[in-house]
Amino acid sequence: MPKKIDPALRSQAVRLVTQHRSEYSTERAVHVQVAESLGVSRESVRRWVAQHEIDTGVAAGVTSDEREELRRLRAENKRLREVNEVLKSATIFFAGELDPRNR
Repeated sequence: MPKKIDPALRSQAVRLVTQHRSEYSTERAVHVQVAESLGVSRESVRRWVAQHEIDTGVAAGVTSDEREELRRLRAENKRLREVNEVLKSATIFFAGELDPRNR
């Protein structure tokens, strides 16, 4: 499981990339510099910037809010399937108990 990064560090990285983007010849170069200055990986900085651009509507993709909603709905769906299986088992059990042929 990935470690939790301080949201302040993440927003600082995004802010630094956004502010200093024009000073570098490539997007990768600014990501490398910001990553080194903050002590995180270049890939993390790249993903944070990409997600920020999606969340703000600059780029297309699944927003953080939508991703969280999907995660919540999948967990709820799983829980409901489990409850449904328990109810099916109980129905089968009690139907057998109520059958007069089983007495």
